[in-house]
Amino acid sequence: MKVLLIGVDLAWGEKKHDGVCFLEWNGKRGSVLGFGYPQGDRELMRLVGDRSRKYRTVFMTVDAPIVCPNRTGTRPVDRLTHRMFHRQHAACHPANTSRCPRPTRVARLLARKGFSIGWEVGKAKKTAAEVYPHPAMVRMFGLPRIIKYKKGSVVERRGEFGRLQGLMRKLMKRSFPNVQITQDTRSLLREKWSKPVEDRTDALFCALIGMWHWMHRGKRSEVIGDRKTGFILLPEEGATRS
Repeated sequence: MKVLLIGVDLAWGEKKHDGVCFLEWNGKRGSVLGFGYPQGDRELMRLVGDRSRKYRTVFMTVDAPIVCPNRTGTRPVDRLTHRMFHRQHAACHPANTSRCPRPTRVARLLARKGFSIGWEVGKAKKTAAEVYPHPAMVRMFGLPRIIKYKKGSVVERRGEFGRLQGLMRKLMKRSFPNVQITQDTRSLLREKWSKPVEDRTDALFCALIGMWHWMHRGKRSEVIGDRKTGFILLPEEGATRS
């Protein structure tokens, strides 16, 4: 069964672009299909709809709090990341619908396109799960601290981003040897930092979290939190031993 894996680095507002990456997995081999850079809900939904139309099974991994029932404060899963990943500086920011209304709105739009929220593997349906790259990178790369490419001067960000790109290239060879990458992907993992390059790279990593989960039938992943108050899908502890 072919599955379309979609990684989305979701902007929390409509003025900025979303990084989107599309992968395909047939149970033995995979490939990078391409990238998108839509702006706003309408462009994102059109892109997802066009790409997923021919697939019975779609698994989307979104870097955003798509399950967030609390209007203020923070979610239990966000507090849990502080207990689990504070030493690596990989905890989540507090999420609520007052601060970030777009992710739950996007979740409702996805529901209209037949997506459910969850992390099930092997069923012929469309599913979306929340992921968070920082703790996933800590586990996939075996890091004592996060890669700090999100803040700082342009020079600092470019240096850290170059480090991320190198780790991504090694990850592709080590953990995803059966995934064929395109020249666009090779170029992306060597380009100098810019916000569009960062967003697409984040989307690729989100898609790889989904592929890792799918390749191993969910047996090498961990889900923290719950469907009601919010959850995050992560690679298992010790994922670097793959």
